[in-house]
Amino acid sequence: MLLIYSHTTSARLQYICSFLFTELMGVEYQISIDSEAYRAFEGAKLNYSDRPIDGKGIHIHNHPLLFETGIRQQETDCFTVNGNKAFFKTSTGDQPFDILAASFYLISRYEEYLPFEKDSYGRYAHENSLAFKEGFLSLPLIQIWLNDFKMMLKDRFPEFNFTSQPFSFIPTYDIDIAYAYKYKGIIRNLGGFIKSPSLERIQVLIGSKKDPFDCYAELDEWHQQYDLKPIYFFLVAATNGRYDKNILPHKNSIWHLVKRHARKYTIGLHPSWQSGDDRHLLSSEKIQLEAMAEQAAPIISSRQHYIRFELPHGYQQLEAAGIQHDYSMGYGSINGFRASVAAPFYWYDLQKDRVTDLQIHPFCFMEANSFYEQHYSAEQAYEELMQYYHQCKTYGGTLISIWHNNFLGADKKTQEWKDMYRRFIAQVQQ
Repeated sequence: MLLIYSHTTSARLQYICSFLFTELMGVEYQISIDSEAYRAFEGAKLNYSDRPIDGKGIHIHNHPLLFETGIRQQETDCFTVNGNKAFFKTSTGDQPFDILAASFYLISRYEEYLPFEKDSYGRYAHENSLAFKEGFLSLPLIQIWLNDFKMMLKDRFPEFNFTSQPFSFIPTYDIDIAYAYKYKGIIRNLGGFIKSPSLERIQVLIGSKKDPFDCYAELDEWHQQYDLKPIYFFLVAATNGRYDKNILPHKNSIWHLVKRHARKYTIGLHPSWQSGDDRHLLSSEKIQLEAMAEQAAPIISSRQHYIRFELPHGYQQLEAAGIQHDYSMGYGSINGFRASVAAPFYWYDLQKDRVTDLQIHPFCFMEANSFYEQHYSAEQAYEELMQYYHQCKTYGGTLISIWHNNFLGADKKTQEWKDMYRRFIAQVQQ
């Protein structure tokens, strides 16, 4: 057991200790406010306070963040520790910065509660983030810090044991537009043809060519071959709009597609753009998807369409709707680790200062970011994806990628991306 001394305790301190020590290190811990009990303890111990107690335990001079309530602007001047950025510098102690407070700041997305400029889609712009400004967006920095801390702990207490989290890969897919031409009806196809005449559209509609967005059977083969456990997120908006363009849920084609995938895989809700403007739509879309899945279990997973959400209200709405797992923690404008971690964690609601039951599963790669925002070639995106793979593998993280079916179908314009993805999953599963 790891004994942690603190002059007082708090919900924030309990939360970050649980995440770092229990979830990532696999060790039991206890927080004590009794300095004499701390002195007498013979095992591994951490003094998290502003004064030394004895020379046996590790001393981290605490930053006030974990004992505060409310939200205020924090000083996050960065400096370098062991070749990586850190902040909340300490003047005394065994560690040059407060790893607990800094980790809490990043994982709680504290900076997203402060005033910020929105991007063109009304989202928190990645340019606002400390990770982007200081150049560590591509790193699971919390796990890198923790790795250094574990070595310090092991050096001070050689008999103290902890576990390392195994690497895992979760492929996920957003089904925004299930088919390019099929099942869209005469009016939509006629309007599409007038806007952009296409021989391919005619060939698909008469059955002489496969729909370019239809990749489902091939993905099934890959998942079986490489023993993958994917998650599919379906957009089931009741009406179409500027950003919601899937086949409407009353159509048999999308109903059958959802049902077929629900039988084999985990499926989740892809809340529509419209649900961001009308909060009542979230629950109705969840009910709609549950009906289409035709399974006893409720839908408990989601990922926001266009990664559109704002803290804390977006996550509070998911909680209220019965969502237990969210996969939106990443940017819709650039790849990287938005929360500076590659592991699931429970959302801490800073507005109410409480840990919630909503588990956040951060993603670090979306092919649409590479293609549309970063303007990468398929080969450049492969190198980027392999970089995230090596980071997650080195530090025992979970690599979650996002792909859209239109990149993985029969469209010749995206063939290189499809081949790249096949090459990547083969490499990961070796």
